[in-house]
Amino acid sequence: MEDMQVTAKGYDFGAAHAAMGRLVDGNILSGVSSAVLVGRDLVDVNCTGWADKEAQVPLRADHLFRVFSNTKLVTSCAALLLLEEGRFQLDDPVERFIPQLGNRKVLRPGATSLDDTEPARRPITIRQLLSHSSGLSYGLFDPGSVIFKAYQERKVLNPATPLADMIDTLADLPLVYHPGTSWEYSIATDVVGRLVEVVGGMPLDMFIQQRIFAPLGMVDTAFAVPEKDHGRLAAYYAGADLMDPMKPGLTRTDNSPWPGAYVRSWPRLSGGGGLVSTLPDMVALVRSLLPGGPTLLKPETIAEMTTNQLADGVWMRFPMTGELVGKGYGLAGALTLQPSPFDHGDSSGEFWWGGVAGTQWWISPKTGIAGLLMTQRQMAFFHPFANEFKRLAYEAVRRGS
Repeated sequence: MEDMQVTAKGYDFGAAHAAMGRLVDGNILSGVSSAVLVGRDLVDVNCTGWADKEAQVPLRADHLFRVFSNTKLVTSCAALLLLEEGRFQLDDPVERFIPQLGNRKVLRPGATSLDDTEPARRPITIRQLLSHSSGLSYGLFDPGSVIFKAYQERKVLNPATPLADMIDTLADLPLVYHPGTSWEYSIATDVVGRLVEVVGGMPLDMFIQQRIFAPLGMVDTAFAVPEKDHGRLAAYYAGADLMDPMKPGLTRTDNSPWPGAYVRSWPRLSGGGGLVSTLPDMVALVRSLLPGGPTLLKPETIAEMTTNQLADGVWMRFPMTGELVGKGYGLAGALTLQPSPFDHGDSSGEFWWGGVAGTQWWISPKTGIAGLLMTQRQMAFFHPFANEFKRLAYEAVRRGS
């Protein structure tokens, strides 16, 4: 916890803290932990609200969070460490290492059955897996579609099966578009987790422990919370209305996405969403990607990771948001290429991602600002609180610089 001491003074984050406090008081968020860095200096740390509303346990920096898709940053970094060793190249076909993913078929536009396919024009590359442009899906965000039904029926996301079994399940399923031609958030990072196992020669949890967690001092990040630390796991809540994220009301939902999730070990080591972590551990990971000191990856690797990998004219797109014009994707997170009205003007070039429960990180190479937000509210990836905090954080640093 000594690493969470503010090391640079002169910044006033009062407005950002007050904004998060209002959301807690308004019963929109249970609690928010946050940290902001300028360069490698920690300029703000704040915990507001509750780790457990019902028991009135104040949120502390050492509370554990289900970080969901923040896991993708860890798994992507693991793959990039292997890239730096020359174990593969980004444009290698993944079938070279995972043969089951060769000879792909692609659903035709408007397909109404899994048989309505055509041969893929090209193989899936590792670059496309890391940038979610492979043609894989998640089977989560497009209910009613052919691929949603197939992923659900075949239990692609089944936590009771290891990553190797997931690959076998994917082997017979078509892609939703030709690799490299579009973007869809997908199970691709779980495939990257299996790639790390195959190329790295050990289970994913062992690899990331040896190569990332131990070197960075990330002592609390794992695929399950040890029994002795169950009391440190922040409670998980659902909002009052999925379509109205600012409607007050929280319902406790600890047994989500399934009973026992994150409090006991499961066969599936989900490289796309399976980790728990703390604010200090996530700060250590983000700091390791910033210039000005030793970095987890080589500077040239970080530069590639924070470069848009999508084809011209291809933007991020979610069914609930439509096309996010101006938002590209690197090798481990999104890129704000053209700030929207919801973004701060200084956010151009920002590299960022988050988890479905509202845990988010961002790095701004242009301004030297990086930050983290940790909360536990279902479907809070695009919740307004994150953009509000980031805008206020940018302003605080601008005023203090």
